[in-house]
Amino acid sequence: MANPFRDMSVIMQGLIALAIAVVMVLVGLYVPISPVAQAKTDLDKAVQARAKLNQEVTQLQVYQQRYGELKQQMEALNKQLDTLKTIVPEEKEVDEFIRQVQGAATGSNVQLRKLTSQTIVPKDYHYEMPFEVQADGPYFNMLDFFSRLSRLSRIINVGDLQFDDPSASKGGSKYPIRPGTTVTGTFTVTTFFTKPADTAASGAKGATPAVKKP
Repeated sequence: MANPFRDMSVIMQGLIALAIAVVMVLVGLYVPISPVAQAKTDLDKAVQARAKLNQEVTQLQVYQQRYGELKQQMEALNKQLDTLKTIVPEEKEVDEFIRQVQGAATGSNVQLRKLTSQTIVPKDYHYEMPFEVQADGPYFNMLDFFSRLSRLSRIINVGDLQFDDPSASKGGSKYPIRPGTTVTGTFTVTTFFTKPADTAASGAKGATPAVKKP
């Protein structure tokens, strides 16, 4: 029996072979159960997954940059907080406060006679801790003393100033007046803290004598 395909010309055989190849490729691409179609589906899924990952990486890079900025801001805020804790500590730190005041007086050659604690005053976000101070010394030394108080790391307010001539005090002074002393007086020194105070202790008044000099 004659084979019709062999009787065709070479050109026709080539065209038929090409058509068969095209059909096979199309079948492989579009028939779901074919290996080619399955590979194409897997490739499309991989491309989509890669695009999604690239998008997530881009978003994470933005967050990473933002994290670095936030970290720097937090470090700056922590430094500010440490500075604020020095200016307005959490605890009363009465001993340290008295030491600072006494050091300012000693550096200015001013004689502190006494520090009398007053009632602690609660405010919205802090507590005021006032002391009544009695001091004497030369006029310009007293000015230097107040200047030193203003430069202390802890916030200190000075008020209720009342100065007198030590030689004009009625009945004389109960403290020995050093030579060169021209001013004596009392005033209120107030400092601050933030931690809630013991109400029983804060309500009590007591005299805390300063270090006396001969």
